[in-house]
Amino acid sequence: MCRHLAYLGPPVDLASLLFTPPHSLLRQSYAPVDMRGGGTINVDGFGVGWYNPGSEVPVRYRRALPIWTDTSFAALAPTVCSGAVLAAVRSASPGMPVVETACAPFTSGRWLFSHNGRIFGWPGSVTALAARLPVADLLTLDAPTDAALLWALVRHRLRGAEPPDVALAEVAAQVSAAAPGSRLNLLFTDGTVIVATTVHHALSVRHTGDGVLVASEPTDPGPGWESVPQGHLLTASTSRCAVAPIRTEEP
Repeated sequence: MCRHLAYLGPPVDLASLLFTPPHSLLRQSYAPVDMRGGGTINVDGFGVGWYNPGSEVPVRYRRALPIWTDTSFAALAPTVCSGAVLAAVRSASPGMPVVETACAPFTSGRWLFSHNGRIFGWPGSVTALAARLPVADLLTLDAPTDAALLWALVRHRLRGAEPPDVALAEVAAQVSAAAPGSRLNLLFTDGTVIVATTVHHALSVRHTGDGVLVASEPTDPGPGWESVPQGHLLTASTSRCAVAPIRTEEP
């Protein structure tokens, strides 16, 4: 399973989010604590998306190699500051390609998206859901992976003017019904709000007076971390944090 995080708050450099904490995303890439459902390390690529001041469209950096081997990004990270970040390290499910375009975050316009988990019975279990998408969306998937399809399903709803929390909750519910037991930790931001689901995998959140950090695993042993319950939707901004149950529709 992959690991991911999202941050909203006062601008911080990427290194302080991804490299410096004692259980940073860098450490989670090679020494994760909770890899339920398979996998031992997150070696199959990584990606980071961030918003520059005054811009609604994020910058994205992705590589199909372990984050600890990319010395160029390690040198770049301390020099880039942002108040809105989404990052992920990848452990590819069996049969999934190890290519740059399969790495989160996926993006469209101002949106960033990541998936931690797997769809059981892929691809047969979700062919009916995929068939509801415009043909052009299927032909232009970033990669032939469950994560890329999940992003296409979410993005289609967002383009139809659904709020992000509704879009993620509905996709999680529909995929859970079509492929019971699937691990669907979906993570989204548009630079102003973070939305995430917890379906058969862990997620933690720390909300302070001026910022919020959401991560697959707490990045440090400090106070303030709270686990998001299984089967719930998290919606967070710098000013508020709310959790609500998801209608998963599993048998």
